[in-house]
Amino acid sequence: MDADSDVALDILITNVVCVFRTRCHLNLRKIALEGANVIYKRDVGKVLMKLRKPRITATIWSSGKIICTGATSEEEAKFGARRLARSLQKLGFQVIFTDFKVVNVLAVCNMPFEIRLPEFTKNNRPHASYEPELHPAVCYRIKSLRATLQIFSTGSITVTGPNVKAVASAVEQIYPFVFESRKEIL
Repeated sequence: MDADSDVALDILITNVVCVFRTRCHLNLRKIALEGANVIYKRDVGKVLMKLRKPRITATIWSSGKIICTGATSEEEAKFGARRLARSLQKLGFQVIFTDFKVVNVLAVCNMPFEIRLPEFTKNNRPHASYEPELHPAVCYRIKSLRATLQIFSTGSITVTGPNVKAVASAVEQIYPFVFESRKEIL
């Protein structure tokens, strides 16, 4: 087994966060009274609206900015955002779906081996930081991809990046480094 051989790793996307604008002012009180699956947070000045299909939670501000979380793909995030905009149109608002952007993707990947974290951190010093008293994982940052990886000794890696492509590239980049710091099976 070597780091250059092709290994199929499953990258499970757990959350996609996206934002969009409606280009109109939204009356939060009206959304809270007439909308379905709504929680009105008056003290904070926002409304939470949940969709069942796709399973998405949207944070709506009166300015027309909406943040959607909970999707498991970029396509699902866009579909859910469009569905949310449509439900606001049905409530009587002049919604125009604009400025859609995926801002964050969270994924989990399991390596087929365990990792020696102190050795990994020593070998990848400027990018990796490990404070076992504070957090059980190594924090590894890839500036060029704007991705952050949390590497656990069990071989589990949590990746946060700006899009799905960056997350996949981050896992591809980190694999040779974690492979050389793997725990040998006796």
